[in-house]
Formats: sequence, C-alpha cells, structure tokens
Amino acid sequence: MNIKEAAGRLGISPRAIRFYEEKGLVLPAKQASNGYRSYTENDIWRLQTIAALREIGMSLQDITHALSEIDQGNQQRLEEYLELQQAVMYAQWIELKRMLDTTQRMIDLNRQDGPLDVSHLHELADSSRRLREARQNWHDRWNYDTQAAIHDERVHAKSGCIPASAPSLPEEADNMPYNESRYTVEHPDIKKAPPSSFYLYHNYDEALEQTANWISPVPGEHGLDIGTGTGNLAGKLLERHAIMTGIDQSREMLRTCRTKYPGMHVKLGNFLALPFADQTFDFLVSSFAFHHLSPDQQQLALQEMQRVLTMRGRICLTDLMFADALHREAYIRQAESDGNGEQLLAVRERHFPLLDELTGWLEAHGYVTKYVRHNELLHTMLAVPLR
Repeated sequence: MNIKEAAGRLGISPRAIRFYEEKGLVLPAKQASNGYRSYTENDIWRLQTIAALREIGMSLQDITHALSEIDQGNQQRLEEYLELQQAVMYAQWIELKRMLDTTQRMIDLNRQDGPLDVSHLHELADSSRRLREARQNWHDRWNYDTQAAIHDERVHAKSGCIPASAPSLPEEADNMPYNESRYTVEHPDIKKAPPSSFYLYHNYDEALEQTANWISPVPGEHGLDIGTGTGNLAGKLLERHAIMTGIDQSREMLRTCRTKYPGMHVKLGNFLALPFADQTFDFLVSSFAFHHLSPDQQQLALQEMQRVLTMRGRICLTDLMFADALHREAYIRQAESDGNGEQLLAVRERHFPLLDELTGWLEAHGYVTKYVRHNELLHTMLAVPLR
C-alpha cells in the first residue's frame, strides 16, 4: 500500500510516517517503476508498534532500542524498557498528586478567617519545590550494576571475610565508596584488607532472618521488597509462601534475581516513585537500601510505602541506623579519634537514618513500632498500623 493508504489504516498522518522514516524507525521499500514507498504488512505492524510506544510517552531513542530488542526476540529487554517507561509515568503521576495537594492546602489557607498571611503560601511552595527536587535528584552514585556479579559473595561473607575461591572483584571495586569490596583478615586464604575497613554487611543473615520472622507472612499475602538486589530477603519470604514482588534500580541485580527466583515478579523502580497502584501490598520490606536516600528523600519514601500498602499493611526495614543524634555524634567522634577514614566517609556518603526520628514519623502516622539491634549500627524495625 502507499503512504496515504498506510496512514488511513493506522489512523495517523502521512507526515508522522515520514517523520518515523527520517528517524530510521521504519524503512519501506521503494517501487522500482516510480520510486514511491510501498508499505508491507510488516511495515504496518512496525508503525503500529511505534505508535503504541509513543502513546505511552516513550522517547524516540528508547523506541529505537525497544524495536531492536523486538527484532532480536528479546522479550525480557523489551519488558525492561516498558517498565522503565511505566516508572516514569508513576513518578509524574505522584508529582501531580503532590501539586494538587499543595494547591488544595493553599486554597484552604485562603478560606481561613482573617487576613491572609502570604508567607504561608511561600512556605508551602518552598516545601513542595524541595520535595520535588529531592525526588528528581536521586541517582545511583554507587553503580550497583557493576556489583551484581559479586553481591551475594560479598554480603554472605562471615565476619567480613570472603573465600579466595569467590569470583574475582571487578576493577570498579577499588573505587567503591569506603571500599565496600574489602574484607578483614581471618585466614591465610581470605582476601586481606586493613583492619579499619568499614564493612556494611556484618550480621547480614541474622538481620534478614529477623525481618522475615517479624513479617511472618500468611501464605498468599502480597509483599514488596524495595531495593531487592539479588533477592536474598524476598527469597526468605517466598519460602514462607508469600507472593513477592521486588523492585530495584539496577538491571543487572534484577537479572540475577530472576535467575535465582523465577517465581518472583521483579521490575525496575525505586523508593521515591513506587510503580504500583495504591493499596497493592499486605506488607513491605527493605534491607540495606533505605540509607541511600537523603533525609528529604527518606520522608518521600515513607509516604510512598504508606500509599502502596493496604490499610493493615506492615513495614519492616533492616538497615544501618543511628539510635539518635547523640549516637551519631559519638560514633563520629570515635571514628575521628581512631583515625578511621572509612567510617567517616561512610557517614558522609550515606544517610544512615536516626531510629528515633524514623519510629517517631511512623508512630505519628498511625503505626506502633518495635526494633532490635544486631550490631553497633544495624537495626531491624517493624511498624504495624494501629487501625
């Protein structure tokens, strides 16, 4: 068929078809007799696919990559592009909801008796802007895609040790923040590191077991693991017959997770714009991930957790946390006294939450909380709604 017939078949303009041709997204053959374009059923199918991806707001660059994956029959990669676009749309929807809420609060202020104090409007606008920037400014400074291959060996190392038979560490490991790749010395066959190395994952298995035990899912309950990585925590809940979904911003981590737990649903996403409808999950867990967020982002994350949980949904977070501000100050003073640069770098580069502020926020929003301490910094905290 010619371009006019193709446009009529698709319900789009000939100009749009020419634009997609200029971008190299579709390459119809030309008739030898007159040089006019001739569109086959395959060209129509391709144009329909382009139109469908444009309809959901996908960029031309991403459409090009998605079409390449379709051509190669790579359904998993195509799904990743679609999930990424879905995550973008959820982020836009969440931001629009926040803007609507801020506008309504401004209207409510204007309706109050007495003269309007416009400084209150300015404060609301500033707060909204700060939170919008907090949502937009998060990025993976630690490049977890490069760590996926060694993640399980690293986190399961006992007392900070890893067997020499483990996969060799990538060159990027030497540049990881406060050398998460290093391990303390326990045996001649163990990779060596300075005794002052800061190790993120002491008591890792104990903490994950505590998380799963406290959640104690009823078989068939739906759970979400945020920052699931390779799925170690979600796997413990799958063993307890929960229906688990995991999200992570790292494609490579999720690919490893899919291999380990083929019955688990995983998708791209992060704390700040959970790509799910309201009241989707019966419980929510996260381990060693919350501290990647700034304080403003942590507040946004808590609001997002609350949004996707059912009315009786519970939260269990396992992470490095300070008990309170005094604990943080004492920890920093001790690290300075010991000359432990890696501990100081960890505190500067990560945002270990204050446990009293975290539980205070949750309790102010209708939860009762409890926690257990696994080591100097590592805690597991459970929040259950009172309602």
